[in-house]
Amino acid sequence: MPKTLRRLTVHPLTLPEVEVEVVRVVDLTVSMRRSRWVAYGCASTPRRMASPQSAFGSPGFDNDIRPVAHSGTPMTSRSPESRRKEHTMTTTPLTRRSAALTAAVLSIALVLTACGSGDDNPVGATGDNAPKTRTVTAGNGPIEVPAAPQRVVTIGNTDLPFIDMGGQPVGVTGVADSELGLLPEEQQAKFKKATSLGEEVDLEKVASLKPDLILVQIPDTEFKKIEKQLGTIAPTVFWGLDTEWKALAEGLAEAGNVKDELSRQKSDFEGHVAKMKQTYADVIKTTKFVNLDRYANSDAGTFVVADIGCVEIAQDDVGLNFPKAPAGADPLAYENLPFEQLSKLSKYDVITYPANDKGQPTEVFAPVVETNTWKALPTVSSGHALGIFCPGNNSYGSVLRYLDSLDKALATLPAKK
Repeated sequence: MPKTLRRLTVHPLTLPEVEVEVVRVVDLTVSMRRSRWVAYGCASTPRRMASPQSAFGSPGFDNDIRPVAHSGTPMTSRSPESRRKEHTMTTTPLTRRSAALTAAVLSIALVLTACGSGDDNPVGATGDNAPKTRTVTAGNGPIEVPAAPQRVVTIGNTDLPFIDMGGQPVGVTGVADSELGLLPEEQQAKFKKATSLGEEVDLEKVASLKPDLILVQIPDTEFKKIEKQLGTIAPTVFWGLDTEWKALAEGLAEAGNVKDELSRQKSDFEGHVAKMKQTYADVIKTTKFVNLDRYANSDAGTFVVADIGCVEIAQDDVGLNFPKAPAGADPLAYENLPFEQLSKLSKYDVITYPANDKGQPTEVFAPVVETNTWKALPTVSSGHALGIFCPGNNSYGSVLRYLDSLDKALATLPAKK
């Protein structure tokens, strides 16, 4: 489960109903027909109207429009026969016809299957007509996605893991500067290149990016509110917050077509863990560790015994002996402890605490190491307090950097007499 969750506010799509008229039809190829429509009702309506709507605006690209049939089914997903019947579809405006009307010329490429076929995905298609999609399974069930997506939007906790595996999203959600600053420079550049959707996710802005895939990890309740709307924009793959980080990486790699980089990272991770288990076999068997932390919202004069975050890698994968909460109980990290209780840590052989990439205590944890109680601990004075850099625990790249820091710190431990 992610250690933190970025708060997101989602704004709905604007779905005005308009009256349209086909004014021109051109057969571009035997399998593609372009029709030009005139739409009436694209202007904004006055606030006094019962159902006000925003004006439609488009820079002129086909994908800014997605016709929806009366049933709510996107026309692009209906059968060829249904498309032909509804080619001159007229919808009932939400507002009175006496309202100001603006005509907008909409050029929409309608892809039709060859004449005589009633199947959108004919069996036995080959060459250019071969299916370009595959099915992945996630928290929202089996989803058909592009085999090689080109325009990926990431929402919630999918941003950084996707970038870590070599992906280049076209849209990302908000990340704190402090979190972004922990990334390698090339990953920071990728994040900044993408359009920021901010902490308040505007679905119209998402749609304007014309994504062919949307990757989401947010609370289940929040996703349910926008699932259908996201699905009208692009295939949407969702994971709940209870998804373990390795499973999330696998899912993102499969959906986002970055499995080659994931395979390399997994190989590096498994090799590093195996080497550390061998190198520190005696330490693993005989040493009692405790991991401390402090958060930006921690009460003044308090710290926590942290059993969530990067320490889970040290405990579960490397095998180091750290305390953790009993099964079914809240994590130890949920309880703030006063600085005075630092003296009780003398029963542990090694203390680990959060440090930056230079090995110095993080700004948030600094108040702990400045106390006299900390300085008086035998564990500290004997060189058994280790600062560990944790850039994140939700992707293999970040975890590998954590293991590098942990490995170097363990190597500094004085030999037992």
